[in-house]
Amino acid sequence: MPLPIPNNIHSFRDFYVFEQHVRNARKNRGLEMVSEWYEAPAFYFSNTAGIVGHNAPIHKPPETNELDFELELAIIISRDGSDIPVCGADSYIAGYTILNDWSARDIQRAEMKVGLGPSKGKDFATSIGPHLVTPAEIRTFLIPDSMRGNRIALNMTAYVNGRQYSQGNSRDMHWTFAELISHASRNTRLMPGDLIGSGTVGTGCITEFPPGTYPWLKEGDMVRLEIEGIGILENTVV
Repeated sequence: MPLPIPNNIHSFRDFYVFEQHVRNARKNRGLEMVSEWYEAPAFYFSNTAGIVGHNAPIHKPPETNELDFELELAIIISRDGSDIPVCGADSYIAGYTILNDWSARDIQRAEMKVGLGPSKGKDFATSIGPHLVTPAEIRTFLIPDSMRGNRIALNMTAYVNGRQYSQGNSRDMHWTFAELISHASRNTRLMPGDLIGSGTVGTGCITEFPPGTYPWLKEGDMVRLEIEGIGILENTVV
């Protein structure tokens, strides 16, 4: 049976591991890929106080005119660990869930020019759910890799007001979750309840498309994220 999402998430690291998403988003900003992206998985820390669940309303920041969603797969850590080797890292996964990293693109764009990373452009809301699916329950979608940990093959789809915007698959993650866990735990400690996001699947947000392809989100819009084997996460902008 699926497990409830824990209400005591200790930390939230959101990675950036789908090459198609990175290429598309950078291309629309006039940027090429950088070689450093292939050297180690990149992530940023976000606000655990902004995490909400399935069907929770998402309050649009009044300062933004470019509200966006992000279709992501996420894991929750099951136990303490430091300097975790890749070969054993999958055993630290309590389960998998859906994650929507809501983003105010105009605010984020201005912040990124400073060079430190996103802050208020991401600070206001992250939704996860509807529940946690254990590795045992999702084993039919796992592709074992003795060197890099399990690769997961789950169809991922996003809809806005019933219209499909996004279609991808988690098998396209450049880095596996085992590699993300190992990297995140280096020189520090992961704790039970830590949340780790995959980053946006290719085509998994409005900002990836040429300007004007889809309108930015507005009050009343309902975003529905579906991941095969996990379920449906829905939230409405208010």
